[in-house]
Amino acid sequence: MLNCVIIDDEPLAQEILAGYIGQEPLRLLGCFNNAFEGQAFLKDHAVDVLFLDIEMPEMNGVEFLRSLAAPPITVFTTAFRDYAFEGFELGVIDFLLKPISLERFRVAVEKVRDFLALKREDAGLERGDASSGVGRDAPEYVFVKSGVERIKLFFAEVTHVQGLKDYAIIYTAAGGRSGKVVIKGSVKHVLPLFPEGAFIRVHKSFIVAKDKIRRIERNRILIGEHQIPIGRNYKEEVERRIR
Repeated sequence: MLNCVIIDDEPLAQEILAGYIGQEPLRLLGCFNNAFEGQAFLKDHAVDVLFLDIEMPEMNGVEFLRSLAAPPITVFTTAFRDYAFEGFELGVIDFLLKPISLERFRVAVEKVRDFLALKREDAGLERGDASSGVGRDAPEYVFVKSGVERIKLFFAEVTHVQGLKDYAIIYTAAGGRSGKVVIKGSVKHVLPLFPEGAFIRVHKSFIVAKDKIRRIERNRILIGEHQIPIGRNYKEEVERRIR
């Protein structure tokens, strides 16, 4: 059971989320109307998942998340799509747009569970050493070290990479649990693993495979069911690279 908390100044939004949580193997520890109440609670309680609204009086969700030294895994809940960009830069795992459906809520919970499970399994993963014949000198694949094992990761199967705090989630076209690998390290440290030219950093927290891009809508890239934001500082480079 994962312990979770809701911080949202809208009673109806709290009620809906609490109802969804009650249908999942989650334990709701509390609902709070503002960031200050939530902040006080987090100081004394172990929380695994935070469902956090953004537009709140006095201190909004973005400011609140920035104030936490070690925030729980966070899912933003908001009626404003544009906040997704700031959320991903803060290491938010998912972004739920109000009104939130049960189906979409369950997708977010699955992302949280996948990340925690993969993190436990693969917390010792390290990128391959280019000097040993992987990395940029091996354009087809790279070996990722996990304990005494080495996992062969084919670049052709990678769709995108999402940075989450001190970890990176590498998604592959295989899908499902087998389609994700979590390695320790930021997007900045993961990028040198991939062949130059085939992958583009499109956001502080995202790398995408150039040949997997199917559509671009305004400031986001669509790859399968994934919606990947294009950061303001990366937009010009993305446009140049995909011509």
